[in-house]
Amino acid sequence: MSPFIAELVGTALLILLGNGVVANVVLDHTKGAQSGWIVITFGWAMAVFVAVLVAQDFSGAHINPAVTLGLALAGKFPWASAGSYILAQLLGGALGAGLVWLAYLHHYHKTADQGLKLATFCTMPQIRHDLSNLFSEVLGAFVLLFAVLFLSGPNLAAANPGQPAGLGSLGALPVAFVVLAIGLSLGGTTGYAINPARDLPPRLMHALLPVSGKGSSHWDYAWIPVIGPVLGGMLAAVAYLAIS
Repeated sequence: MSPFIAELVGTALLILLGNGVVANVVLDHTKGAQSGWIVITFGWAMAVFVAVLVAQDFSGAHINPAVTLGLALAGKFPWASAGSYILAQLLGGALGAGLVWLAYLHHYHKTADQGLKLATFCTMPQIRHDLSNLFSEVLGAFVLLFAVLFLSGPNLAAANPGQPAGLGSLGALPVAFVVLAIGLSLGGTTGYAINPARDLPPRLMHALLPVSGKGSSHWDYAWIPVIGPVLGGMLAAVAYLAIS
């Protein structure tokens, strides 16, 4: 796979399995209905594991624009490649959301709650307060990239000198543990998007796809899970450079 295809496929798997576990828990008449937050956070962690496992040898498995930008700011990834990575991640996010919609199509028809349907695509806060919600997303993404940089040590270079540096140098499981910790500890406020590709393309798919009785896509909130993770990732890069 080319790095572009790896980022697209990896992000699609991330959203398919991550939003898939949300759909399994919150939609009506599924096998996992109402199984709770622990199932969702563990499912998202395993989604990260699978996505990184597949993409790591080909692209470094960023699967997150905030990670790509943070690594570039930290000098661990070339700025010239950032645009193609982010485009692949956004396309992968849309693809993954579309696959979740297909997989749970009949359960959308059986579910009346519009908010639960939206939750299978994108995030919304439990208590809407833009400044507090933004802080939550900044903090979650900060922890993600800060931990990634230190788990990797000072050298993020891939085994193949011609391969871009990234999360693949960690191995898949430690990254999954970091995401699990973030979800369990910090995810209860906004649903811990911590990744613009996890929220923006699926929100667009919610707006475009014929979801029965879906309600609003809440575009008034959509900027927070985009700007927050980007700021958090860049702040983590700055902090890492300051103390490493």
